[in-house]
Amino acid sequence: MATSINWTTPAEGGYMYADELSDYLRVALQSMTKFRQFAEADEGAIDKGLHAGATYTWNIYGDVATQGRQLVETSPMPETSFTVAQSSLTVTEYGNSVPMTQKVTALARHDVEKIIDKALKNDARKAFDIGAWEQFDACKLRAAAETSTTSVVLTTNASTATTNNVAMGTGHVKAIVDTMQERDIPGYFEDDYICLSHPTTLRGFKNELETINQYTEMGMRKIANGEVGRYEGTRFVHQNFIPKGGAIDSTTFDPYTKTADAWNNAKSSWAFFFGGDTVNEAIVIPEEIRAKLPGDFGRSKGLAWYYLGGFGIVHDVAAQSRIVKWDSAA
Repeated sequence: MATSINWTTPAEGGYMYADELSDYLRVALQSMTKFRQFAEADEGAIDKGLHAGATYTWNIYGDVATQGRQLVETSPMPETSFTVAQSSLTVTEYGNSVPMTQKVTALARHDVEKIIDKALKNDARKAFDIGAWEQFDACKLRAAAETSTTSVVLTTNASTATTNNVAMGTGHVKAIVDTMQERDIPGYFEDDYICLSHPTTLRGFKNELETINQYTEMGMRKIANGEVGRYEGTRFVHQNFIPKGGAIDSTTFDPYTKTADAWNNAKSSWAFFFGGDTVNEAIVIPEEIRAKLPGDFGRSKGLAWYYLGGFGIVHDVAAQSRIVKWDSAA
């Protein structure tokens, strides 16, 4: 259990007062998180509500079994059917807390509760981003390239046997976008797809991106936090919180501890290409800051963030998948 914010230990609260302490509040470097903005909470997921069970389920309706065609005047109208499949996610609790003593709140020059509130909000944002990322990472479609700069190997089982040995470039983007279009994956915004990755993963072709200024002048607006440009009908978005690497064979990659595990040849890292209908978010109790009831006669206090909800990939069947991961076997 973590030690509470207290007055005795300088690094845990004692530094919150000094004779010449600056009034300007500074916090540790914070990453801009990106994945949750692409989790699409539909109407039923937003108002799932209390007392509705832990599972949120949605229907996925397939195409008709037999394609319609021209009719012969004397023949009866053909009949067909379509399939209905279901996917679901499990609602769970998320949260974290910081305890503090009454003494530190009474003696500190800075507003301790305000500082903890800010730290907890930063923590919550990252937890939601990891939750959304885990569902993106469950996608069935994987695109990989060993040395080719113009083609990719597509697999449909959430894995790949191809070990990357080439930086992601324009040829790979074209091949992935062509694949998505031929699979009838709808765009995320009108006909545009999204690609989400690290700045250095995109560096090899970043100069080729159509700048935001150019395409907003054409009437296409910026739609996402971290959006940096557009190419081949794809909007590119930077993120810098979920670590790099984590190939299929990785056993150490961990976004919760920010533990990276670079791909073997260190030429590239993961990227997600996706259209619409990607990840669902079900919300029972939206994220909120809660105060701990004082204990020990008011000497023990605390703040926490809490959320009751969950994330789930919408289409977990390869034929209907809307997400393609640029991936590597090792």
